[in-house]
Amino acid sequence: MNLTYVFIAVLLMALVTYIPRVLPIVVFRKEIKNKYIKSFLRYVPYAVLGALTFPDIFSSTGNIITAICGTIVALFLAYKEKSLVVVAIGAILTVYLTGFIF
Repeated sequence: MNLTYVFIAVLLMALVTYIPRVLPIVVFRKEIKNKYIKSFLRYVPYAVLGALTFPDIFSSTGNIITAICGTIVALFLAYKEKSLVVVAIGAILTVYLTGFIF
């Protein structure tokens, strides 16, 4: 492998990683006063996290029925405003116990 090729690849990867971190600082120097944009930016991390993790929930257990049961329990506990630890343990226990049935 050519050393120049590796060097260019590392520089491009650094640039691609650096741009999304610096761009918001450069673009939004002043405080955002628009209520719509502020509320939109407040919910973006949750939406991205949900979009990244939710599809994998159904393939993580190897059984769609146990995955659906665990998801239902997790959503119910989250709706009841339980802590993240309680939600995670409840979903894990549900998947584990329904694994014996199905």
